[in-house]
Amino acid sequence: QLQASGGGLVQAGGSLRLSCTASERTYSRFWMAWFRQAPGKEREFVVAYNWSGGSTYFADSVKGRFTISRDNAKNTMYLQMNNLKPEDTAVYYCAADSSLIVSSIRYASQYDYWGQGTLVTVSS
Repeated sequence: QLQASGGGLVQAGGSLRLSCTASERTYSRFWMAWFRQAPGKEREFVVAYNWSGGSTYFADSVKGRFTISRDNAKNTMYLQMNNLKPEDTAVYYCAADSSLIVSSIRYASQYDYWGQGTLVTVSS
């Protein structure tokens, strides 16, 4: 139901845009999020976006460098990643859930729907 794409190899300081496409319009009521997981590390919160209200919450590590946008007609959320750093290297996953409260949005265990992941590699 969620399809993530857009990963790749980029040099430090470069940019990438990830896409997360939902298969149906019901996600208009959902929280949608990006998490990432580097080798040997736990899945880490990146950003959460409330599709109906537009509220957005970023992890401190990406604030000021990453932005969110959406295309309603395509049921797609985009993660624009600028000024990438080697420590941003990870598999990025998009996630969605319909029943979260704000205090829960940073926890991967709270999301019921997941995309397959897309690899972002940032070389130094």
